[in-house]
Amino acid sequence: MFYTEAGQFSGHYRADRRLFRLRQDRYALYALLLFAFAVVPAIGSDYWLNAILIPFLVLSLAGLGLNLLTGYAGQLSLGSAAFMAVGAFATYNLALRVPGLPLLVGIALGGVFAAAASVLFGLPSLRIKGFYLLVSTLAAQFFVQWLFTKVSWFSNDSASGVITAPPLRIAGHDLSNPAGRYLLTLGFVVALTLLARNVVKSELGRNWMAVRDMDTAAAVIGIPLARTKLLAFALSGFILGVAGALWAFTYLGTVEPHGFDLSRSFQVLFIIIIGGLGSIAGNFLGAAFIVLLPIGLSLLSGLLPPGVIDAGQLENLQKIVFGLLIIGFLIKEPEGLARLWQQLRERARVWPLRY
Repeated sequence: MFYTEAGQFSGHYRADRRLFRLRQDRYALYALLLFAFAVVPAIGSDYWLNAILIPFLVLSLAGLGLNLLTGYAGQLSLGSAAFMAVGAFATYNLALRVPGLPLLVGIALGGVFAAAASVLFGLPSLRIKGFYLLVSTLAAQFFVQWLFTKVSWFSNDSASGVITAPPLRIAGHDLSNPAGRYLLTLGFVVALTLLARNVVKSELGRNWMAVRDMDTAAAVIGIPLARTKLLAFALSGFILGVAGALWAFTYLGTVEPHGFDLSRSFQVLFIIIIGGLGSIAGNFLGAAFIVLLPIGLSLLSGLLPPGVIDAGQLENLQKIVFGLLIIGFLIKEPEGLARLWQQLRERARVWPLRY
């Protein structure tokens, strides 16, 4: 009854295109943002900020980038980590070789370089699709990792190939502490999520979904397939590049090319599968599942009597349980956690009149 939409009418098209049409949803979003920006930095411990919230936000952003490409535009990709690496190394080199470059501009330009690389490796999508496109993007994963490993210029001739975070300063404010890095990450995630939400609701987003459902029919009705697909690769690559820069500099502090290997691409792919393809909220739900499940399994193993689980086998056991949960979840709810969230909202709209 508190969630009813009765009496909330849209008097013009602009109101009907709002991010959340219901008043309750808008108030909940404002409260969540206020809590995230004002309360969490004040009460959150360094462990929660460094080990849980920052990786959760960055992985949510990476999932968003891949979901725009795969979930909305229907273009399969296994090169997510490669484009994250391009964004991280481009941001590092821009900060190193362009004196006085603002941090925000450097991260945004790193996303631009990642977008260019994504478009380059997305060109085969104009001729191939499905499994063949997946293999094509997989080539990007191996090529980018090899390039950053073999060409030492990208890591400033470092023998180990490791790059370190540039000074995290904005307008004279030092953001190198956990709360500052969290706020920097949160700001990028909120801004790019709103951008993605608006794009999905626009004509471009409708073109993406038309191409995803049936590209031949989309071409017949006049949708330019080449431009639509390449724009999907460009925006996806930009968001993944920003996510890579944040992963390297606000979460890890230092990173090497192998930090963006194929397992990272699979991790991002699992996020959008678990969270829900073609869903903005599903990226956050999937990332929360990926980040919190290993922590929950570790806490659960600590409750068992000593000696039941060998400490050396705990990581392998976590992977086994994680895989079984993913398989079982996908069989039970193939549309992801976003579908469960949608069902909960639908029930809340008619509660308590109907269960």
